[in-house]
Amino acid sequence: MANSSVRIVSLIPGGTEILDALGLTNHIVGRSHECDYPPEIKNRPVCTQARWNYHQQSRKIHDDINDLLQSALSIYEIKTDILEKLQPTHIITQDQCDLCGVTLADVEKAFASVVHTSPQIISLKPHLLEDVWQDIERVSDIFGVDSVHVLENLEARVTICQRKLQGLSSTELPTVACIEWTDPLIIAANWIPELVNLAGGQSQFSVKGQPSSYISWEALLKSNPDIIIFIPCGFDLNRTRQAAQLFIQRPDWEKLHATQSGRVYVADGNAFFNRPGPRLADSLEILAEILHPEIFNYGYKGTAWDTL
Repeated sequence: MANSSVRIVSLIPGGTEILDALGLTNHIVGRSHECDYPPEIKNRPVCTQARWNYHQQSRKIHDDINDLLQSALSIYEIKTDILEKLQPTHIITQDQCDLCGVTLADVEKAFASVVHTSPQIISLKPHLLEDVWQDIERVSDIFGVDSVHVLENLEARVTICQRKLQGLSSTELPTVACIEWTDPLIIAANWIPELVNLAGGQSQFSVKGQPSSYISWEALLKSNPDIIIFIPCGFDLNRTRQAAQLFIQRPDWEKLHATQSGRVYVADGNAFFNRPGPRLADSLEILAEILHPEIFNYGYKGTAWDTL
């Protein structure tokens, strides 16, 4: 059981969800503007804000973020006055992606100006599923709580999925393109190719554990995947559908195999795929349901994913 004096500020949604899975939600005293799960976290003070407008078109969001990064400004702003009031003993952040949340450098800079407190900074840096499981174990060790049950449950869900797919031949494993951004076109990587392969698919373009990569529209046409799934970073299901409907107005979209066979899907990338925490097990089950509806029916359709 964590010490009652522990006061945690989580500046990354995946970190917040790891804390929740470990039974530490009551110790969270502050959160990022993106931390929205579990729902009860929403009443905690918000310690960050974005410097860009989420409601713009995909290209404008991308350009604004790029401009901020190139001018050496963080794309997120830390509210140091709120942090100072909260007096956290621990801060959870990440050092994985400048676009995925507040970075370690942001936090160190913020605390250089708030000299009254010196919390322990826990920086997560996951690239693969195994890294996420290790982060859960590391966080549990820091706060003196048990992670065995949590990890056994997550690993069992992966194993169940694997067992159900054992009888499939390689010809029954569809090729899959997971689109992380529509304009410019970016294919999801890090843990996503791994999840696709575990769910009985063959991931296209990206390499597991590597950063997401830009591809051309021509490359997508040429590879002609069996299945296309839109999972834009930071977008919920409705916002993803809007972005996808703009994207499919491109010439030759109708010629794609996935289009012709009705195997184009939208999913909630914000809640699931883009968030390295316990719900990556849900993401695996969502993919399994999309790729092999004849084998899996977890009940995610309509809330976590849908056909386009």
